[in-house]
Amino acid sequence: MNLPILQLLVLAAIAVFLIIRLKNVLGTREGFEKPPAPLDAAPRKDRRNFEVIDGGPDRDITDHVEEGSESAKALEQMKRVEPAFSVSEFLGGARGAYEMILMGFENGQIEDLRPYLDEDVFESFEEVIKSREEQGLTIEAEFIGVRETKLTEATFDAATGLAELTVRFFGELTFAVSNAEGEIVEGGPTEVKRQRDVWTFARNMGSDDPNWQLVATGE
Repeated sequence: MNLPILQLLVLAAIAVFLIIRLKNVLGTREGFEKPPAPLDAAPRKDRRNFEVIDGGPDRDITDHVEEGSESAKALEQMKRVEPAFSVSEFLGGARGAYEMILMGFENGQIEDLRPYLDEDVFESFEEVIKSREEQGLTIEAEFIGVRETKLTEATFDAATGLAELTVRFFGELTFAVSNAEGEIVEGGPTEVKRQRDVWTFARNMGSDDPNWQLVATGE
């Protein structure tokens, strides 16, 4: 075999090796591919979807309550006092607070929750926990998740700046109640309990304290 042919074979082998390496790193593309969209195209679409046009509806409000309702008017007032307030962000925080407070109550550990509970709510939770302890009852609960978080009512007192938002939750958790002898008297460690709660949170809009407090509970 002469030298030129040998050189060609070596170069061909190198080319095959490089092609295989490129396929491993980049993958393969098949069929028709659209050219990449301009970088600014997607953000412009998002801005149109969420932009509040003068005189038009605020989607952050109308996505959660009926446009023109008393609740919508209350939310508009809240935003005038505190422009950074977001209903969607509040509901996300309320969802997290629901899990934290509910599990603290079920496990009998609510002292750390005092800043987030109105005094009357804290005392009522405390009474239930003490009653369980006096009966020798213990609870083992594990939070599974929230299937629904819905704003049902909003009120605002312009004179005091007090805002109240009522939220309906539909949560799921495992729930087992044992007596002093360790016997399960309600629920079970793998039994799923579905729970509906209606909680009202309150806060003075425009204040330095960003925390909402749970001021009322119901079903």
